[in-house]
Amino acid sequence: VFFQNFVPSFGKETVRTTAITPQFEQNMDYVDFIHLNILEKKVLNNSEVSVQYLCSKPCIVNLEAVASSEFRTGVSVYRRRWKDEKNLYISRTRQVHLKFPSIMVYRDDYIIRNSIIVHSVILYAWISHKSVSSYDVEQNEDYQNAVAKNYTFLEAVPPFERPFKDHKVCLQWGADYLWMLQANRIPQCPHESDGVQILNFIYASSGEKTGIVKKFEQFENRELETVRQHQIDYPMFTVSIWLYLLHHCEKDLCGILYFIDPKEMYSTPAVFLNEEGYVHIQMHLMRGDDLAVKTSFSLPLKQWFRLDLSFKGGQVEVSSVGKNLKRHHHQSFTFREDFYYDDTAGYFVVGGSGYVNGIEAFFGPVKYYRLNVLETEQISNPLHDKETVEQIELYYERCMDVQEIVYEYRYIVRQGEKVQRNCYYESYYLELIHKYGEESKCDAFMWGKELREKYHTLFKLLQEMDFSAPDVLEDGSDTVLEVGQRIFEKVAKSLSSTDGLSNMGSSVPLLVDSSCCGYHKASYFLAVIFETGLGVSVDRTKGLLYSLVGAQGNERLAVMNLGYKHYQGINNYPLDLELSYAYYSNIATKTSLDQHTIKGEQAFVETIRLMDDELLKAQTKENGDVFMWLKHEASRGNAAAQQRLAQMLFWGQQGVAKNPEAAIEWYAKGAIETEDPVLIYDYAIVLFKGQGVKKNTKLALELMKKAAAKGLPQAVNGLGWYYHNFKKDYRKAAEHWLIAEELGNPDASYNLGVLYLDGIHPGVPGRNETVAARYFYKAAQGGHIEGTLRCSLYYITGNMEDFPRDPEKAVIWAKHVAEKNGYLGHVIRKALNAYLELSWHEALLHYVLAAETGIEVSQSNLAHICEERPDLARKYLATDCVWRYYNFSVSQVNAPSFAYLKMGDFYYYGYQNQSKDLELSIRMYAQAALEGDSQGFFNLALVMEEGNSIPSYILDHLEIDQALHSSNTSLLQELYYRCWNNSNQESISPCSLALLYFYMRVFWNNILQSTLIYFMGTFLLSILVAFAVQHFQSLSARNSPGTRSEPLSDEPSSSGNSNEDATRLVQPDESTFSNDLAQQDSNLQNPLVMG
Repeated sequence: VFFQNFVPSFGKETVRTTAITPQFEQNMDYVDFIHLNILEKKVLNNSEVSVQYLCSKPCIVNLEAVASSEFRTGVSVYRRRWKDEKNLYISRTRQVHLKFPSIMVYRDDYIIRNSIIVHSVILYAWISHKSVSSYDVEQNEDYQNAVAKNYTFLEAVPPFERPFKDHKVCLQWGADYLWMLQANRIPQCPHESDGVQILNFIYASSGEKTGIVKKFEQFENRELETVRQHQIDYPMFTVSIWLYLLHHCEKDLCGILYFIDPKEMYSTPAVFLNEEGYVHIQMHLMRGDDLAVKTSFSLPLKQWFRLDLSFKGGQVEVSSVGKNLKRHHHQSFTFREDFYYDDTAGYFVVGGSGYVNGIEAFFGPVKYYRLNVLETEQISNPLHDKETVEQIELYYERCMDVQEIVYEYRYIVRQGEKVQRNCYYESYYLELIHKYGEESKCDAFMWGKELREKYHTLFKLLQEMDFSAPDVLEDGSDTVLEVGQRIFEKVAKSLSSTDGLSNMGSSVPLLVDSSCCGYHKASYFLAVIFETGLGVSVDRTKGLLYSLVGAQGNERLAVMNLGYKHYQGINNYPLDLELSYAYYSNIATKTSLDQHTIKGEQAFVETIRLMDDELLKAQTKENGDVFMWLKHEASRGNAAAQQRLAQMLFWGQQGVAKNPEAAIEWYAKGAIETEDPVLIYDYAIVLFKGQGVKKNTKLALELMKKAAAKGLPQAVNGLGWYYHNFKKDYRKAAEHWLIAEELGNPDASYNLGVLYLDGIHPGVPGRNETVAARYFYKAAQGGHIEGTLRCSLYYITGNMEDFPRDPEKAVIWAKHVAEKNGYLGHVIRKALNAYLELSWHEALLHYVLAAETGIEVSQSNLAHICEERPDLARKYLATDCVWRYYNFSVSQVNAPSFAYLKMGDFYYYGYQNQSKDLELSIRMYAQAALEGDSQGFFNLALVMEEGNSIPSYILDHLEIDQALHSSNTSLLQELYYRCWNNSNQESISPCSLALLYFYMRVFWNNILQSTLIYFMGTFLLSILVAFAVQHFQSLSARNSPGTRSEPLSDEPSSSGNSNEDATRLVQPDESTFSNDLAQQDSNLQNPLVMG
């Protein structure tokens, strides 16, 4: 259509157009003209238009309507033309009836299924002079070459304001009825805006290679989506980011916000921070090139500001705005060509990723306008949580004072010591006093009284510290951190004492000073103390502040705490899976690295429940009976004892302190003295890696081959690792890994995935991420940490075809890895040891610290302690400990069945201030039943026995066919049967007794039903006789002069006994979670794997 590329100048007259409003003056020169008059300028069927024209020569008059919709533009929808050869030099008027396609002018009905939304309709009219040749000969009659022309706009009618069309047909009754049901129903489109809030809550970015991943889909609104697609080659969008920047980038570039395309390459936009604090902006151009610019202004440190960036075509506008919304800096850039930008083909990252470190900062709200370029004044992106924002500012202002005091104090003390040492060299007497006398203290202060009173606890601690110790380095920042560590250790020791929690009030100021010195274990302590009200009043704002500060300082437990709170959406933290993943992936990545680091306060994370007596008995120490017995057996050459002993010492398992050096001695002894392939393999690994022993590649290879020859899958994988890392022989490496994978080794699956990902798999040209991802998934299914991490990344980005985007699954997988972190294991181990030693204050403190990270075993253990010691919980915890942590436990994907039963009882009977909820109670019992717990089925049956019904959706969840079990009797029979089936069938259990009693009741009822009518008369007669006898006895007693009737007994009925109610749903078979020690060992991942 020749009008498709024509863009009219809307309503504006040009050299080649005539006015829309006709000029009615007589044209004396007989110049050709054409005018359009329409009474109702709407797109209606059979609209009438009056065409007034004058031809100076034989002419052809053309009329054409061109429409534009959301899908196409410049489409001809009506054409009409006629010739005029006789009426020359005479103004004529002709009435024309316009007829448009039905989908433009009528509503949807049974026949017109998809009427279109019309954006604009332009009616063109023009005159072309007829040539001397025949009318049928093709002539140049287009609008551009016309001798006179005009146009006007017609207003489109919205689809639901249009009339229905009379099709002159009769529908079948059924079709007509179905159509009438929805004829007048106007569908409501969901509200959709191009303004998207990428981030609502404050995000603590620690400068690691993790960040928030956001992916945008196409607009549901067709008009918005059409605009977005049109702007791919001429983008128009705006991004607004609130920041509290702590440091500029340490090296190269640090990520603020950038877009990653499906090929995992940077695209438009990519915004970074450099070492000087300038903003680096990189854009992807239409021709495929990438260009970058740098601002002339740097971003401020330790103050809140807003960074606004707008992009239009090939232009970028950058502004820095303060808290008062006044612009501080502004700069514009113009690129040589327009940008290419498709925000649905890839994903956004806020902060760090696998490609770049993030900035060290707090991110505030981040707003993204997908289709509009806005000025600073037009952007709506306020700082919502002003209280937390101010608390962050005040915290860092205070910490600057604390750090300055510590640094200057240390400098003064060190300078004084240097002067004293110079004096000692001249006086032997002074040297002896310094060597054997009391430690000198610095009592002179250069600080004012007001400052000393404000930080009196800090000055007191500084006076007690020895700054001449060799472990305090010359670097001031290390000194400040060392002081923070010493303060924390002093407080932790005090809180772990017999009545330690009673000292919480005096400990909080010291923890604040420790946090300010950069020791963020103290920050996490403060976060937990204020959030749970541990020894103090609950203060959510301070709890959030120290959680954010600790997470920004990379304290592992603080990061996990924020990840868990955003995953569950609890404690006033918004549910945000992408934000949760940013935190969990940070610790998950560290977990893999921590496992290869021998040093540090780490312990293996073990699932030990406090109600499992058998497993508690198996806990030991270096002087414990279990350890001493294992040591005795290992000394006699028992390979299993040597292996277990070495694992316990290497990872700090089963209550034994971590001692890698001693573990390696047992690995070596076992490998040399026995033929156990696991011991040989483990010792080969420590020799390969030099963990706690000098590297010996030759001996390690011999041992690895020896273990592999015995068929150990890990050893076959280890040989592949050797050929890959040491010999660069990828063919042999792949051969060994294929064999190991067939033997079920997950490390081999992961290693094969790496070969495909790096494009070095023998016989396979280039990289193949799809095949690599499948191997990573297989490794993850086998428990491989790095494989699980890879898959969680695929789920959060959605950039792999076999991994559709699923943020919740990404969080669950990253959380699973993060909860294996050795530093968390150390806290859990301290809590368990304290419990075993009956150190209740220390146990409560450390279990609270572990439970707030979101690990389920600590949550249920803490709830158990609060049940065991309610006096302790009431005294030191402001929150309802039992309810809170059992509730947290059942929200986990790996919740134990006894937690469901506990919460079921709480909902059934009501718990303190919590009201009863029968349906929630049934849901909890059903979930316990699904976990295979017979008590769950038992409680469901008792709920029915008491006259309650089970909702149908729960029966479906239990896979109970309601058609087969429509009656209560049949359903009860099924529940009791499943109870018996899931219990110990070799012994008499409450479930077996309940099932037997049920069958007896059914049998007895059947007998009674056959003789019921026979006995009914006898039963009623007996009641009448008894009533008559009692009546006459009472009358005779009342008439007797020497006696008086006694009152009836006032004892309560047993049916109303509250104690009986409280114990109605007693667990029939006290289930435990003890595992055989050997079985537990077999489930432990072998930590010393190659890869």
